[in-house]
Order: sequence, then structure tokens, then C-alpha cells
Amino acid sequence: MQTVETLNEGLKRAFKITIPAKDIDARVDQELKTVAPRIRMPGFRPGKVPANLVRKMHGPALQQEALNSAIQEGVQKLMADEKLRPAMQPAVELKEGGEPGKDAVVTVELETLPDVPEPKIDALELERLTVEPEEAAVDKALEQLAQGQKSFDPAPAKHKAEKGDLVIMDFEGKVDGEPFEGGKGEGMSIEIGSGRLIPGFEDQLIGAKANEQRTVNVTFPEDYNVDYLKGKTATFDVTINEVQTPREAKPDDEFAKAMGLEGIDQLRGLIKGQIEQELNGLTRTHMKRKLLDQLAADHDFPVPPSMVEAEFNQIWRQLEHEASHEADPKAALAEMEKEKDDYHAIAERRVRLGLLLSEIGQKNGIEVTNQEMNQLIMQAAQQYKPADREKFVQYVRQEPMAAAQLRAPLFEDKVVDFLFSKAEITDRTVTRDVLEHEIEAEEGHVHGPECGHDHGEAKPVKKAATKKGKAEAAKETKAEEKPAKKAAPKKAAAAKEAKAEKADDKPAAKKAPAKKPAAKKAAAKKA
Repeated sequence: MQTVETLNEGLKRAFKITIPAKDIDARVDQELKTVAPRIRMPGFRPGKVPANLVRKMHGPALQQEALNSAIQEGVQKLMADEKLRPAMQPAVELKEGGEPGKDAVVTVELETLPDVPEPKIDALELERLTVEPEEAAVDKALEQLAQGQKSFDPAPAKHKAEKGDLVIMDFEGKVDGEPFEGGKGEGMSIEIGSGRLIPGFEDQLIGAKANEQRTVNVTFPEDYNVDYLKGKTATFDVTINEVQTPREAKPDDEFAKAMGLEGIDQLRGLIKGQIEQELNGLTRTHMKRKLLDQLAADHDFPVPPSMVEAEFNQIWRQLEHEASHEADPKAALAEMEKEKDDYHAIAERRVRLGLLLSEIGQKNGIEVTNQEMNQLIMQAAQQYKPADREKFVQYVRQEPMAAAQLRAPLFEDKVVDFLFSKAEITDRTVTRDVLEHEIEAEEGHVHGPECGHDHGEAKPVKKAATKKGKAEAAKETKAEEKPAKKAAPKKAAAAKEAKAEKADDKPAAKKAPAKKPAAKKAAAKKA
């Protein structure tokens, strides 16, 4: 086998491998000797079929198999001899030959991982913003918990439904005088003011009494999830079966005992612990972002364009998906196109930080143990139905990429914890509002790698964007991180990267009201 390097520019490398025909033929002959004893043909005893007949019958398949195995071994030898570390799967192409008696000429093109410079981690300085949980926050959480546990009692016969009351009703909807599929329901329960039904429906139930019949006129939203109902005016004939008034639960000892606790003090302690955990998470998020900002500022080295493109494509696909759900998808896509270079810069930053964290982790012996990996797999498997969990476990164990995606967040957390231990940290006590404002100002601005490749780079743990962050993201036009452009305000760039960070986020499930009868299927329900 002969190997010739044809390209060596930066991280790009290319080679031409020539595999002699005699080597491929030798593989075919060896395979013939292996399979011939198992070949059966009429007129011949088992294993006694002449080699020339076996070659005639199975020669093309054996030739292809021998060629493939020769190419695979040739590429593996190339990687070992040249000590290459591919950033992505190399592009291997058969250029010439492959037929019996002809040399095979194969080209191999790839991008290599860069030599990451010695990480600068000895002069890290960080500020830790801490928040003490306030009793007022515990009181508010208790009230919200009680509010979610409220129940309803039958209202007096002449009681008129008010906002907050529960109405149990039958209904039938019509569009242009004709009933439509899914527009009929019986025994549906709805809390007036909950916003579960299409706009205007619940408001027209205010004042209704038990056994009353009403006609509700509404217009389906333009973004309704049933195409033929979008923007259509509908009439619903409604029969009020019963009106119930809320019985508010009070956060007291009786309420806590109903939840299986000793009393209200124990419940307050649990809630306070949850708030402390949440505040600690915010503190860590802020510190981590500041840490990654320092690393990004102190390290600059070339990164493989293929990895950047893969990361960018992941971000871009999600942004396209989100744009398709905007009121004006075409306008949203057009605005995105103006910012394409900015998102490329974000993708490049993430890849560079991923490679840097990988280098730090490897040099300092940081790894995810087999036991930790097994725990990650089992935790991830819980999101599937019991019948599918074993299939998921087998898939992750067989697919290195899937395993890398599970491993990456924990690896990143371990590297970050190590860097925290190396940094000089000063503490400052602040209010929750101040901490959240600091995080909003940097929303997404310091996020690390999420390209998903198995180089040890870590994928950031997802966090929901704040309302303010989402609003700013919607108004974004420029990115701070693109060097060629004039720097935009910090919040603007941060909001854009926060938007990009949602590339793998899953929508949160809508929480159903507690202790209410299940709603029947109805087109009146909001998408």
C-alpha cells in the first residue's frame, strides 16, 4: 500500500492511498478458501464445489467485501502512522480501480483537531453572588402551593358563575351552521379565567347558572392547531350542568398533614430547602458563565470548520423551527438571514470552548466513570415507556455519539468544578433580583460547547430563558461577538446567544389544574 499526502493546509489534510491489486486478490482468495467448504451446489458433495465455480457465483460479492476491508484497514493505518486526530468522520472515496486485477486508488480528506495551547487556568478570578432565602419567598411559595391544591364545592342553585368558579358543561360547536369534528363534548369542566379555552369563550360563561343554556360566539385564532378552523367564526350551544365555587386551601398544619407531613413547620423547611437549591443553581450559573467568558477571552486557536458548521446547523435548524411558529414566518426567517454570520461566530466560540474544556479535563485526569455513565443511561431511559427502555439502553451502549451526548454535561460540570477549585473566588451577598438581573444581562453569552462530538467537550445544561431574555431575543438585530461589526449592546448579543442555546431544548409540558374533573376532547380547547 502506498500513501501520498496531497494537502496540508491548517487543519485540513488530504491523502491518496493506492492499494495494489495483488493485495485485494489475495483477500479474495483467502475468503474463497473460507466460504468454499460451506457452499452447496446440485451435483457436488458439500464442500467439494470447484473453486472456479465458487468464484463465478460469489466472486463480485467477495471482490467488493475484500475491497471494502482493504480500504478500511488502509485508512486506519493512515490514521495511526500519521497520528491523525479527525475532527469529524473522514471523507473516503474510491477514485480508480476496484475491479479484479486493478489497483484501487482511494482519496481521504479530513480536518484534524487542533493542538490546543496550554490552558491558562492559574489566574482565574471569579465573584460568587449569593442570596439568602427570604421568609417572604417561603410564604409566597406556600400560598402558591395551596392555590394549586384548591378544590371546589357545589354552588347554591341561584349562584351566578364568576371568574375563578368551575363550570361543568355540555356543548356543541358549529361553523357556518354545520357541526364540525371534535366540536362536541359532555361533562367538560373549566375554571373561568384559566385561559384553557379559545379567547372569549370563558368570558361568556360569566353570569351563567346551573341548568342554563347559552350561546357562545367565538373566532378561532389564526394559529389554531386545526387548519380548517383557523380564523373561522364559530357558535357553541352550551348547557351549564353545574357551577362550583372554589374552596381555598390554607397553608396550615392541617394542609401540611394532608400532604403526609408532620405539620406546617416541616413543610416550610422543605420549601425553604428547595428555594436554597434554586438560588444555589442561579449562583452557579452566573459563576460558570463568567468563568467561560474568561476562558474564551484568554484562548484563541483555530477550530475545525466542519465542527463549527455542524454546531451552526444544529442552532440554525432550531431557529428555523421557531421562526415557522411566528406570526409572520417569512419575516422572521428574513431577519434570521441578516444575522447568519453572528450565529456562525457563536457556533465557533462554542466549539473552541468545547475543545478547551476537553483539553483541561484530559490534562487533569477528569473523567466520567463507568458507574456514573450507567446512572446517566438509566436516568435518561426513564423518559421512555417501560417496553422501550431496554432498547434505549442498548442503543446508547452501541452508539458512541449517543453515549457522548449523555456524558458531555456531566463531564463539563466536573471540569467547571475543577476550575472553580483553582480560581480565586470572592463572595458578595445580593438580592435575588440583582442575581437574576446579572444572569439576564449575560443570558446565553458565555455558554460553552454543544457540538455533540466525542472529544470530551461538554454540552451545557439547558435553562429556560427568562421572559425578559425572550423579549430581548425577539428584538435582536446585531451580535456583540462578531468582530467585524460594531459591537452591539451587551444584552443584545447575550439574548441572541440565549436564543441559539435553545437548539436542543424541549418544550415544557403544560401543567393541568389540580383536583379537577378531566376535560373531554373538544375543539374549543386552545392549541
